[in-house]
Amino acid sequence: MQMTIDLSNEQAERFQQIAKSLSVPPQELMQAAIDDFLSRPTEDFRQAARYVLQKNEDLYNRLS
Repeated sequence: MQMTIDLSNEQAERFQQIAKSLSVPPQELMQAAIDDFLSRPTEDFRQAARYVLQKNEDLYNRLS
């Protein structure tokens, strides 16, 4: 899938600078940024994980 996004002049310039400093084409940097974003757990998952860990901690404290 191909997409187009609009960046402000400042954003575009900063993005170009970052890509240049990493010696990668801007498209490759954008793909890496999107891959990183999509691989992160969602906030719902984080909340559920925190809840489970807190419940486990409570249980372990009662058992000790």
